[in-house]
Amino acid sequence: QVQLVESGGGLVQAGGSLRLSCAASGRTFSTIDMGWFRQAPGKEREFVSAISRSGDITFYADDVKGRFAVSRDNAKNSVYLLMNSLKPEDTAVYYCAAAFFIPHNIVTMSQSGNFGVWGQGTQVTVSS
Repeated sequence: QVQLVESGGGLVQAGGSLRLSCAASGRTFSTIDMGWFRQAPGKEREFVSAISRSGDITFYADDVKGRFAVSRDNAKNSVYLLMNSLKPEDTAVYYCAAAFFIPHNIVTMSQSGNFGVWGQGTQVTVSS
């Protein structure tokens, strides 16, 4: 079974940057597709970004495209989300999630139901 642990959240001013990390254990990391989702208070969980198991395919939600960058280091069993130009509306709990051998397209990789393992989440708060 895969275990995921996020880190790197915190409080940042609007326009600032944060880098989230997600460390995986329990399974060969290079066989896992990874996603980032977020949930703001009173809102449903939403897709942020995803990266294929080899790292050569990435997807982004429209409202983070050009500001966020997802990457992974399979040798370190980790996936990262670099968040630049942060806005107050980016405030949320951010979750990394693992999916196993799903098709690599935006529809499939943006659906939370396709991700079977989730981390505990890390809080990101952007002040105005």
